[in-house]
Amino acid sequence: MSYFKVLGLEREPFSTSPDPAFFYDSQEHHCALMRLMIEVRLKRGLSIVLGDVGTGKTTLSRKLFHMLKEREDILFNMILDPTYETEELFLDALARIFKIDLIPQSSNILDYKEAIKNFLFKKCVEEGKTVVLLIDEAQKLNSVSLEALRVLLNYETNEFKLLQLILLSQLELLPKINCINNFWDRISMKYMLNPLSEQETKRMISFRLTQAGSKCGPGFFTDEAVAEIYRFTKGYPRRISMICHEALKSLVMGLKPVVDADLVRSLIGREANIKNALING
Repeated sequence: MSYFKVLGLEREPFSTSPDPAFFYDSQEHHCALMRLMIEVRLKRGLSIVLGDVGTGKTTLSRKLFHMLKEREDILFNMILDPTYETEELFLDALARIFKIDLIPQSSNILDYKEAIKNFLFKKCVEEGKTVVLLIDEAQKLNSVSLEALRVLLNYETNEFKLLQLILLSQLELLPKINCINNFWDRISMKYMLNPLSEQETKRMISFRLTQAGSKCGPGFFTDEAVAEIYRFTKGYPRRISMICHEALKSLVMGLKPVVDADLVRSLIGREANIKNALING
């Protein structure tokens, strides 16, 4: 039997998979989502959301997809790993994502660009749809891929951009953007995702437990335990989920009634020992 079922839960509450059902709508994430929705609706072009590892960018992308996927007027596309060595490979990937028919043997970069431009014009102008391309892990984009995106952002009518481009990235993207002329000026929305506060950390834990079927909110964790979790994780959602997962497993194995501060501190100490052992070989 799974540990969470022993606790009377229906699902695993602290998985690190980007499940929209477990998306905690913090003030930071809510603001980012609402701004992205506005940019897409107004067809402003390029939006960038930056954040450190573990701030919830990927989960944010799945939530946005979940919000928009049912709308017939929006064509939502995602690239999860934008690692392409050449411009041709990147444009070929875009053509495949957009389901554009091309004969690979006779297609060159100009053919790809023309085909993508025609696709965007047909969908956005003739059919009145909104084409969204979200790229996760955008710090992996190289200079040729970024330049290709800059060119795509030139496709527009007198009223709106044909492609709504959303980049979710770590901060390493910024120096790459700064090396490309006029790229920064094309960014319509810039947003920085920050970690959660201690109160939001508690609310996130409560929310995830409730989503998993708990009837007692954060009742598995004492306030002192939550304070220790916040101190250790500094409010990063992924770290919070990981240590809470370990805490609940230890709760079951140790037959304890609740996760307290001592249990959290023991988990923190165990992780520190493992790290030290790996570093010291």
